[in-house]
Formats: sequence, C-alpha cells, structure tokens
Amino acid sequence: MPATESSVPTSAVEAASPATPAQPALAGLRELAQAIAQGAAAREVRRELPFDAATRFRESGLGRLRLPVAWGGLGGSLVDVFELVATLGAAESNLAHALRLHFDQTEVLTLSPRSPFNDTQIRRVAAGAIFGGASTELGTARPGEITVQLRRDGAHYRLDGRKYYATGTAFSDYARLNVQDDAGAPVIAIVPVQREGFRVLDDWDGMGQRMTASGGLVFENLLVQAGEVSPRVLGSLVGRHTGALRQLHLVAVAAGIVRNIVSDAKHYVIHHGRPALHSPAPSAREDAFIQQVVGELAAHSHAIDALVRENARVLDRQANAILAGDANAEALVLEGALATARTQLVVSQLALQAAERLFEAGGASATARTHNFDRHWRNLRTIFSHNPLTHKARVLGDYDLNGVTTHLTEGRVF
Repeated sequence: MPATESSVPTSAVEAASPATPAQPALAGLRELAQAIAQGAAAREVRRELPFDAATRFRESGLGRLRLPVAWGGLGGSLVDVFELVATLGAAESNLAHALRLHFDQTEVLTLSPRSPFNDTQIRRVAAGAIFGGASTELGTARPGEITVQLRRDGAHYRLDGRKYYATGTAFSDYARLNVQDDAGAPVIAIVPVQREGFRVLDDWDGMGQRMTASGGLVFENLLVQAGEVSPRVLGSLVGRHTGALRQLHLVAVAAGIVRNIVSDAKHYVIHHGRPALHSPAPSAREDAFIQQVVGELAAHSHAIDALVRENARVLDRQANAILAGDANAEALVLEGALATARTQLVVSQLALQAAERLFEAGGASATARTHNFDRHWRNLRTIFSHNPLTHKARVLGDYDLNGVTTHLTEGRVF
C-alpha cells in the first residue's frame, strides 16, 4: 500500500487537538459491526478466515482511530479504542483479536520520539494500512526468546527463519517482526507482507479463536532494507505502557464475546427455547429460572464492560503523562500494569462462567452445532491462556504484600 508523503509533527503533544473526528467516525461502528457479524457463527464452524470483515474494517478508516489528528488520524482515546475492540469482538471476535498488534503499533508511534523510521509507519497508518507481525518462535526454551537473525547483504539485510503466533498478519499490509540484527542485538523490522520471500501459513490449530490467522510466518531470503530496521528497547515507559495495552486488548475482546453470549442467550430463549417439562411457565421467556440466567449473564457483561472502560481510563492517564513528560509517569505506568492484571483476573472468571452458564438458558437442543454456542467458551479459554493467570495473581500478591515490582516493570505481560 503506497504511503502518502506528508509532513509529520515532531511530537504527539504538538499534534493534539481538542476537536477530533473520532466520534463522528465511531458513529458508524455499530453498522460496521452488524455487517461483520452476519454469518460469523457459521464461518467459525467452517473455519473460514474473515478476510471480508478485515477489508470492511480497513475501508472504515478506523485503523487510524488512535493516531493524532495532525498526523492524519482520528485522535481517539484509549477508551475509544477498547470500546471499538469490544464492539467488534461481539460481532467477530477473531477480527477484534487480529487487530491487537495494529493498535499496539499505533500506540508505540503515538508515544515515541519521532524518527525517519517512525515517520514512515505513521504515514502508512494515516494512509489506511493495517499492521500485523510476530515475535514468538517455537522450539525455544521459553516464550519470548528470539533466534531469527538478520544477515548483512550489502547495504541491506536478508532474513531466513520462522515465526509463530503471527495473529492477524494474513489480513495486514505490513508486519512488525522482533528479530536480532547481524550482531545479535534485539531489533524490530517492519516489512510489507506481500514482499517476495515472506510467506504466511494458515497452521493455527487452537481450539478457540480459530480464524485469527495466528499461525506461522516463513522467511526465505527475505529482503529487509536498512531503513526498515529499528532498535528494540525493552523496559521503557512506552514499552511498559503498550505491554499493558496488549493485555487489555485481549480482555476487551473477551468483553465483546460476553456481549455476544448475552445476545445469543436472549435470541435462543425468544426464538428457540421451550420451558422444561416440569416448568409451570407457558414459554421459555416466562420461566423464572431462565429469566434468572439471562439476568445474571447481562450483569456479568455489564461488570466486565465497566472494568474494561475504567482500565482504559487508567491507560489514557498514563499515556498522557508519558507524552507530557510528567514526573508521575512512572507511578502511573505501574498503576496501569496493576490495574490491567487485576482486570484480567476478574474478567477471566466472570467471562468463563458466563460461557458455561449460557447453556442453562436452554436444554440439550442448545448444544446443537447449528447454534455453535460452545465457541464462546473455546474462544475465551484460548484468550485467557495467553499468559498464565496464576502467575499474574502471584505477582500481584507479591506486590501487595512485599512491594515487589520486578515483573510489573518488564514491559512484557503486565
């Protein structure tokens, strides 16, 4: 996708504007989500990747939501971003999940110092490009270890190797890759997905989130230009902020799934449900126990939405502090890591309970493949398996009891 050549302000603080086009753009979100939701459950049964949905999203221009207005974006807040993710998640959780790295990359650009490398990516986002990419490799001793390495080829580089969990890259224009440079230092390379030597595999075989294009990438003598490489800095305030952002993105997808659970429960009861043989109610919708189940599901969804929204406000505060260079930015970033981990722990329990409780709104017929209600539990269980929540709970407890911040300040999974 060609980038438009335009000047880029030197900082997002300078780019900020009190009047942004984010809200008018978001006014069309519900209609977009409704279009994307058509046939989503059936596509999951067929394992049909949502390329059409990804195209609709790209054409909506909402990929520019977080980018400052003066840079060609919509100037939206993180509250806006996560409401977008949850709304899309209720329609097609695979697409909402697939956009995780795109909004992560946009956030990095919004908060980082300007550079020729960053300016190129900003112009691409402003022109409507979507970013995917990958970091994880299979076969290493621990997740996060990087062995794929650039090799020098004259003024540029070549790349061979494989990556896994390349979520959303099949729907993307550019891929951000965590690799080593020719000296073994950690770097980021951003390359066009359609470049010769770049191959996207459809080999994700997880039980849930089956159409997120989360399989692997293969690089075969892939050209990586010198200007497409930038140092990868770990543990910076921006890195820690976006680490929390990536985690809350998953929770927002889960929030959307729970909204879908409530919608599916109501639709099933009204259009397919029957009261139990021994129920005195004349219809399923008048059965007191079914009413209780639907009410509990709606309450779970309400609580999850409130947690995500408040957590997004915390991340908005820390992003603004980073941009302004506030003295309290460090404390706010720590607050964001704590808030996001706590939100994940609570939402995981509420969401998984909702996915199981859905079946209490119907009898055995609710388990029919035509409804595909089990996808909600499978999708949620897959999302909440990304990082071991037992370890997160321990880290939170260690902080609360002993003030230990070791893992909270790494900028990785907190």
